[in-house]
Amino acid sequence: MPEPTGVIHDIGYQRYTGPRLGRRHVFGALYLHGLRTAFGLGRSAKAKIFPWLVMGIVFIVAAGLTAVRTQLGEVVMTYAQFADTMSWLVIFFVAVVAPELVSRDLLSGVLPLYFSRPLPRGDYALAKLGALATALWLLLGAPQLLMFLGAAFTTDTGMRGVWNELGDLLPGLLYAALWAVVFASIGLLIASLTGKRAFAAGGIVAVFLMTAPIVGILSIMPSRTVNELALLGSPTALVHAVGQYTLGDLLVPAGQSESEIGGFGPVYVAAAVLLVTGCVALLLLRYRKVAAR
Repeated sequence: MPEPTGVIHDIGYQRYTGPRLGRRHVFGALYLHGLRTAFGLGRSAKAKIFPWLVMGIVFIVAAGLTAVRTQLGEVVMTYAQFADTMSWLVIFFVAVVAPELVSRDLLSGVLPLYFSRPLPRGDYALAKLGALATALWLLLGAPQLLMFLGAAFTTDTGMRGVWNELGDLLPGLLYAALWAVVFASIGLLIASLTGKRAFAAGGIVAVFLMTAPIVGILSIMPSRTVNELALLGSPTALVHAVGQYTLGDLLVPAGQSESEIGGFGPVYVAAAVLLVTGCVALLLLRYRKVAAR
């Protein structure tokens, strides 16, 4: 009988005996990685071009508004109006970033690694959603801080003026958070449906832009009730309607908000809550099915 010739070599592998950080730290690491991905940090120079170009645009606009106010003493645009005006950039930012966060993982087939313990299936989706929403909030909120600093250091009324500016800034930041949550939930849900980033980006842009004509059609209907509910036809218009109802003069001239949405403000708020809740629920269901394959 021949002698065995195999040899087992000890190359130094050892069992891990250090601390196991658990679910919370895995979730935090995934969220932080997603946030860094949104701005191209830790990636190639090509991946940084678009997000930082968009950030540069919003900061240039904010700096211009601050300079005009400093020189002329006139408020060209409130913080909430700034978020509203820059919201068109959010659509394209979501269309590029959301596929980067989830479509790439679907295409490469690494999800089984993410869904192994101690990360539950839903934590992956929620971490990516939180990262995208945070990135969008920073996109709209950080330039508002620049505007606030410019106004605070040039006010003629001392601390009272600073306090008044802060009272205007906080609603603007909350309004930016509304844009971020609504757009992130819709964009990430669409991106999670395909591993092809081009298809995901096109679907996101289509949902946001192709629903805009619905608002225009409903707004010219002979029924006043239909006119006042027309803003339900588009996610962008829906967020604007919620802003009209909750922020009033900080977003639109006095009296205009009531004439456009009538007494349906609570309906728009409820619709926004249902939209976000529905998108998040479908996103969690989507990844439950992906993990089951």
